[in-house]
Amino acid sequence: MSEHDDGEESFAEDTLVQAIENQIESESPAAARAVFNKLTLVGYEREDALHLMALVLAHEIEAMLAEDRPFDGQWYEQALRALPTLPDGSEA
Repeated sequence: MSEHDDGEESFAEDTLVQAIENQIESESPAAARAVFNKLTLVGYEREDALHLMALVLAHEIEAMLAEDRPFDGQWYEQALRALPTLPDGSEA
């Protein structure tokens, strides 16, 4: 992977984490704060919890783009609430 690719990946991850932080702050969706609290309560560090939540957001955005459809907020909230199980069924 080139240095340029690493920079783009880091920017994308930082942007997703910022989006998650905004969701937690605004409590929109309400599941964002609840899931963040759940993850930290069971022992995930703040950064790890944000990263897991960002993975769910990235999964939904990728699906949206691949399927040319609107954001599925219901699926997104369900996937957040399922953490630490990731959308692909693996455990974090």
